[in-house]
Amino acid sequence: MSYENLAGRTAVVTGAASGIGEAVAVLLAAQGARVALLARRRERLDAVVEKIRADGGQALAVAADVTDDASVDAAAERIHAEYGAVDLVVNSAGVMLPHPVDDGRIDEWQRMIDTNVTGVLRMIRAFTGDLLAAAGAGRTADLVNISSVGAHLTFPNYAVYGATKAALTHLSQLLRAELGPRDVRVTNIEPGLTATELASHIESDTLREFVDGMADTMGSLSSEEVADVVAYASSRPRHVNLRQIMVLPTRQA
Repeated sequence: MSYENLAGRTAVVTGAASGIGEAVAVLLAAQGARVALLARRRERLDAVVEKIRADGGQALAVAADVTDDASVDAAAERIHAEYGAVDLVVNSAGVMLPHPVDDGRIDEWQRMIDTNVTGVLRMIRAFTGDLLAAAGAGRTADLVNISSVGAHLTFPNYAVYGATKAALTHLSQLLRAELGPRDVRVTNIEPGLTATELASHIESDTLREFVDGMADTMGSLSSEEVADVVAYASSRPRHVNLRQIMVLPTRQA
């Protein structure tokens, strides 16, 4: 499928070493965007960038941790030095660590908050100036946040994860009030069950089997199918903002 309005753009994608982030980066590059890929795993990033370049795309691997202020600042400096200003930011980095709340796993709560919420804010701080400048010059400017259906639905043992995604969904809504009048689009995408590495981070065999069981019963989306939604939303005419998209396997919907 071909998308208009992506060729020649400069994008930053977090969580780009695997899953949805990787799929988004690969698709944007295939459509002619220059893509800076951010993630912690440098070797994995290099492999994805090599694949993109082998297919004729432009890509830059930037090892960075969205939970660290200095790391994000250094990443932004490198991207600006290599690619200049950015007009498309996709916040895909996320972590899902379910446990019963009475386990009191403050370490996991903090990690989810730092990645899923504050990590997005760090990226917003680093690149909102670029987006506003692009929009002010009459170009398309997009901020895309990957949230989750977990922002709305209740899953036992996922209280903190769901809360972080609800915060991201509401943050996206509030940002539209600030950025929309200045022609920066904010799109919030909420996938349902998706085949990514997130489930592999679950420590509990019981909770991991719960996720696997839901996928067996309802099916799951591929990362590429979610990336297709990102590309579609970002490629609309600049006066059209697909503000919130929930994308689910048909049996989950």
